[in-house]
Amino acid sequence: MPYVVDFENVSIVGLESSPVAGALAGLRANEGRYYRNKYGHVFTVSPASEVPEVVDRVSRILKEERDIVIGSRPLEATAFEVDGLRMEYVFYESGLSINIMYSIEDGGKRAVGFKLAEGMEIPQELASRFKFARQKSKLAGVVRGPYFVIKGEY
Repeated sequence: MPYVVDFENVSIVGLESSPVAGALAGLRANEGRYYRNKYGHVFTVSPASEVPEVVDRVSRILKEERDIVIGSRPLEATAFEVDGLRMEYVFYESGLSINIMYSIEDGGKRAVGFKLAEGMEIPQELASRFKFARQKSKLAGVVRGPYFVIKGEY
């Protein structure tokens, strides 16, 4: 069942099994606030088991672009289009959030972004590949994460 992310009353609904559920919920709420404020989009997530095509697409891009396989269990996912961009998010049990930004037009921006919920360790599948910049958020605390540009066509 889809869940509309509330960024005013942050809830761990759907993320309860994560050891950093509160921080991951804050990270999810931070994304919800961004899309509501910038695009007027209501950020809605579903259990990963209900949207396997989103999880599979994100996994495929990671594998084909950088030979990355995420070891954590996906909890929630979403896919939507805003302002000419196809966006996909997967929130993992470890506290990791991965988003794919894919411009619908040829030659547009296409990237993968990683965000780590406060309190989680850097996953070993990412630790040696990226430098993790820090960013502060009222909802998510300190968020760490890199990104990379997608080179292939998906």
